[in-house]
Amino acid sequence: MKHPRSYDSDDVTRKRMSRVKLKGGNAETIVAKELWKIGFRYWKNYKKLPGSPDIAIKKYKIAIFIDGEFWHGRDWEQKKTKLKRNREYWIEKIEENINRDRRVDAEIKGKGWIPVHFWTKEIEKDIEGCIKTIVELAFDEMIQQNID
Repeated sequence: MKHPRSYDSDDVTRKRMSRVKLKGGNAETIVAKELWKIGFRYWKNYKKLPGSPDIAIKKYKIAIFIDGEFWHGRDWEQKKTKLKRNREYWIEKIEENINRDRRVDAEIKGKGWIPVHFWTKEIEKDIEGCIKTIVELAFDEMIQQNID
């Protein structure tokens, strides 16, 4: 997608967008700290895998992505009807992100890894459930490694 040289946005929007983090957001930090507390060791923004997962647990081949609801299109069909500013740009941008996420997941699976996605709000509301999911995946992978 070719990005325009300028955007039709006001000062408030520009200021809000300038605070968006690509790495090390609150939800990512929460997950990382919780995993560390229970003994998991990991890499952050692991560049050796497609999509540079936010957290990669190499021992169990688990690639964790923490997705922002807007940027990765949560409830997209409903939300895209509500876009008002730069509508065409955002629809193209978010749909490109959704398709890229699918491609990256397929590539990661092809390398024998397990991609896992959590929404930031999901982490904020139920960190215990998210960590439990990761622990269960690790346990299943550990059993599979012992069988092979």
